[in-house]
Amino acid sequence: MVPSGRPVAVIVLLSDRSLEEALPALGAAGFDAKTQPLSIGSLAHVVGLGPQLVLVDAAENPGQGHAVLRALRERDARIPVVAVVERSDLDRLAWEELADELLYPGAPAAEIRVRLAMLRRRSGSGEGSAIRLGPLSMDVDTYQVAVAGRTLDLTYKEFELLRFLASRPGRVFTRPGLLREVWGYDFYGGTRTVDVHIRRLRSKLGPEHEYLVQTIRGVGYRAADLDAAGEPDERA
Repeated sequence: MVPSGRPVAVIVLLSDRSLEEALPALGAAGFDAKTQPLSIGSLAHVVGLGPQLVLVDAAENPGQGHAVLRALRERDARIPVVAVVERSDLDRLAWEELADELLYPGAPAAEIRVRLAMLRRRSGSGEGSAIRLGPLSMDVDTYQVAVAGRTLDLTYKEFELLRFLASRPGRVFTRPGLLREVWGYDFYGGTRTVDVHIRRLRSKLGPEHEYLVQTIRGVGYRAADLDAAGEPDERA
């Protein structure tokens, strides 16, 4: 347990330079930082700390960093992850499949602080409230999601996307707009990743409840606009 009661950020690092840059910024953003070696063997301890985010420094060894990111996603897909990556390595590996935010080595403390704050806002940290959409309920503190009493097993990014839509029922968002709002940076994977995540969400909602996430042909997606009885709006 962290004595100060502040949220824990676990930094998985290789270089002393990154450590010196990240620690002050994490402190300014309200985090208590814990450091671990960049290895898959560290992840059990990392997850056990219950972090609100994990920062993985893949700048010096992108292959190892990518492997750690993948193993972390497989262990607990709900934890927000920031990857530190060299610009020259952006096209080498599929960072967009595993990271929720990117930083470049040498980023100033102010940029790190702002990006982490934005990631926390997107992830719903500290909102302390539930979101309901008809039979769907979401707890933004525990990442628990249920539809008609059935618990859904969502990845962190699926949760973020569903939370964003469900908190704005009836409002239509384009694919580029969702990339900006949910992914939070210039996403190199293209808008197809939105379609993939929507398809996965509908599959997990099941045939009876897939109507909660609707396609507006030629525009984008929205959460269903429900009336007080929890039934789909006839305009949908």
